Amino acid sequence: MKLLIRNLARSTSEAEICALFELHGSVQSCKLVIDKNTGISKGFGFVEMPRQGEAKAAMKTLNGKEIDGSKIRVKKAETKKAPDSSNHD
Repeated sequence: MKLLIRNLARSTSEAEICALFELHGSVQSCKLVIDKNTGISKGFGFVEMPRQGEAKAAMKTLNGKEIDGSKIRVKKAETKKAPDSSNHD
């Protein structure tokens, strides 16, 4: 399950996020979104956890938790749908 983590402090590192989520189960991947111009975190990222039960537990426990002075928000990441190509008249 892919989770979206928002409202991260700009100083929070990818390693800190991974370690935080690993307390709740196995983490497949962890990626902060970085501004290309400044090289600084944009304040959100994604964590992928292969076991749905662990991901849901992490989401419930960590949503609203204060990390580095910011209350983070954790929710299931929306999957981007491909544009519907069958609607061309």
